[in-house]
Amino acid sequence: MGKNLVIVESPAKAKTINKYLGSDYRVMASIGHIKDLPSKGLGVDVENNFEPTYELIPDSKKRNNKKIITELKRAAKEADAIFLAADPDREGEAICQHLEEEIVPKRPRKPSYRVMFNEITKRAVQDAFKEPKQIDKNLVDAQQARRLLDRLVGYKVSPLLCRTVGGRLSAGRVQSVALRMVVEREREIEAFVKTEYWTIAANLSSKLPPAFDARLLKIDEKTVKTSNFDQDVKKNEILIGTEAEAGEIVKEAEQQRYVVSDVTTKERKRNPVPPFVTSKLQQEASRKLGFAVKKTMMLAQKLYEGVELGAEGSVGLITYMRTDSTRVSDAALGEVRDFIGTQYGEPYLPEKAVHYRSKKGAQDAHEAIRPTDVTRTPESISRFLNKEELKLYRLIWQRFVASQMTAAVFDQTTIDIQAGRFIFRATGSVQKFDGFLKVYQEGRDEKPEDDEEAERTLPVVEKNEELRLNSVKPEQHFTEPPPRYTEATLVKALEEKGIGRPSTYAAIMTTIQDREYVEKVEGRFHPTALGTTVNDLLVASFDDLFNETYTARMEEELDEIEEGKLPWTEALKEFYEKFARDLKNAERQMKAAKQQAIPTDETCENCGSPMVIKFGRFGQFLACSNYPECRTTREIARPSNGETEAATATSAAASDRQEGSAGEEEETCELCGKPMALKRGRFGQFLGCTGYPECRNIRKIARSGAVAPAPVPLDEKCPVDGANLVRRHGRFGEFISCSNYPKCTYIKRETTGVPCSRPGCRGEIVVKKSKRGKAFYGCSEYPKCDVVFWDKPVAEPCPQCKAPFLLEKTTKKEGTFLYCAKEGCGYRTQGVISAPKTSRDERRAIR
Repeated sequence: MGKNLVIVESPAKAKTINKYLGSDYRVMASIGHIKDLPSKGLGVDVENNFEPTYELIPDSKKRNNKKIITELKRAAKEADAIFLAADPDREGEAICQHLEEEIVPKRPRKPSYRVMFNEITKRAVQDAFKEPKQIDKNLVDAQQARRLLDRLVGYKVSPLLCRTVGGRLSAGRVQSVALRMVVEREREIEAFVKTEYWTIAANLSSKLPPAFDARLLKIDEKTVKTSNFDQDVKKNEILIGTEAEAGEIVKEAEQQRYVVSDVTTKERKRNPVPPFVTSKLQQEASRKLGFAVKKTMMLAQKLYEGVELGAEGSVGLITYMRTDSTRVSDAALGEVRDFIGTQYGEPYLPEKAVHYRSKKGAQDAHEAIRPTDVTRTPESISRFLNKEELKLYRLIWQRFVASQMTAAVFDQTTIDIQAGRFIFRATGSVQKFDGFLKVYQEGRDEKPEDDEEAERTLPVVEKNEELRLNSVKPEQHFTEPPPRYTEATLVKALEEKGIGRPSTYAAIMTTIQDREYVEKVEGRFHPTALGTTVNDLLVASFDDLFNETYTARMEEELDEIEEGKLPWTEALKEFYEKFARDLKNAERQMKAAKQQAIPTDETCENCGSPMVIKFGRFGQFLACSNYPECRTTREIARPSNGETEAATATSAAASDRQEGSAGEEEETCELCGKPMALKRGRFGQFLGCTGYPECRNIRKIARSGAVAPAPVPLDEKCPVDGANLVRRHGRFGEFISCSNYPKCTYIKRETTGVPCSRPGCRGEIVVKKSKRGKAFYGCSEYPKCDVVFWDKPVAEPCPQCKAPFLLEKTTKKEGTFLYCAKEGCGYRTQGVISAPKTSRDERRAIR
């Protein structure tokens, strides 16, 4: 009698499940999807009711799909029954459907079942196998509809972008809406006009300490305006808009008596927040741990599939991490309530379990993200997890435990003070009971200014008590533009607008960065020139497709397909009728945009012809109208909106340079003497010689707006052509090269003075830079010799094995030390004599 075959997606998941099922089951992994739409061609027959064409995923360097399928087929043929146990969501259901089609034997037909569990624990796995189900066709249809929608948009729109802008570009049904949100936020910031306003605070003392600040609230019963500056000042409001106005008020306020007109103290409760859903986990991990969305999901996947816990073996530590439900099983609620009562005491345990309402449309078949066993505290398993895994597990554990604890209680005090025609107000609060805050406090994206005032302690005062005035101080403020999106706030905005689903947020964040449509500066998204160009083209031609409302509606339709309320073909038909019309219009509009040349008053510095504005990969630029005879191009100088952030500073500095600000000499090319012009390329703005292409000299512009200094001549000759060497500044810092570049491409390498150790090689070990700017050490004869080290070679022979050199390594714990990289030697200059692991290339080099 054969064993039952269980197929899951990953080897880690297979290992964890295997120990719960016993010897009658064999657990194997498909390593994700085995079938997909073809990599070449549309794969969708639009004329035949959108019939898709699937093919087996071809082999790659990372995965031998043919071998995986062969092994699964062989195991299925030998099995009595096949259990398909992919993740409990649309993608998992589609994987199971494809496994059913390709793996399950048809003659003779073997029984096959679908099993699902939200956590990989013995109880959950065994319960799922007691009541196996069949594949849910509606879930499969919903996944297929989403996949076909994405394919139609990507394959039809992306080529238009490539032909118009150039390069390998892509458009996506959801990613393009996320890009649009980033670009529109940037334009809000650029268009933002700052409003000056002043606040006034009086520092006061009562009979009892401490002294405290009270903010001016009203003048003649009119409220002092300190917010909502996008709206006009109302009749019952007053704006202190200038320093002179503030000075007059301060002068008058200093002459008044300050009397307490009202004191109120109220008890305020702060309730715990629900356990994590996917989007909230991504946001909180970004805020508190600094994790990118993609990183959070990779770590969560590992915690879900299983981690080795010593004698226990592989254990799934959290429930399924792609969910929008806050539901918690009754068993888990009972366990966490017992834990809270025992660990923290009765005051921290509510009378009943707390049940949270999921958002509309949430899949309540799933649970919230929680630990599978609340008694596995972060401290008890810390030795089995790496630092990042432990941080994420602790966050999930703390949030879940706190969600079932009592509310925190505060005494909130408000003091109103009459001072002539002015009313000042002070607020503060004192924590009476910490409640759930003993375990966890939710992070915030932007901390309100009022928080600091609300959290302070105020003295005890009485109504009609006269206070002593210590000082009255005005403070100048300017309204701030809306903040740029972080990963956390962009996920939050997408979720609030109903765009995307828990399984897609990580892919959206990754795609818009990988395509270089946005870049992160200090953790916030800035659209690149390329991203702005792509967005403007898409919005001009597909405004009703790539917008928030339509994309959210499509997500609702996918939910309706999943619920069996809407046939998937109907959804695609409705979409494609409008999409096909837009596509035809887009072809005309994008072609016209590419050919369009807008006249300007500028003249070409090389041939004197008029300059025109054209459209390219990095946005609009100035080009000579005499093209192709003259290929002069120039960046369009853009005025700054006054923002002080780095990106704006760069733009402002570059604009000043382009326009020739007062007192600043025009930059000239040190090679040919012609003027340098502001240009834009893949890595941002730079100064390029107007003598291009005869002279290809360029100078980098830093994000701060500073221009890289001109090359500095050195008293050293080029070994290739005898010209002087010069010190230059490039993408990865300083370097020395021939002054005749680009005719001579010689670059002097910084050497370590250590000869290459490979037999027969006459090279030496020199300093190099990776694509990310990290220093490493390799042979000067590359690519003939590929010897490479990450640690610095030092010309000091190993006293133990006589190897010709040692490697220098620095760590935070051990400081700097030398060690021998020769396999089996183990020599080092300090600490335990145990050499760090060496790479294959390093071992080969020493041998």
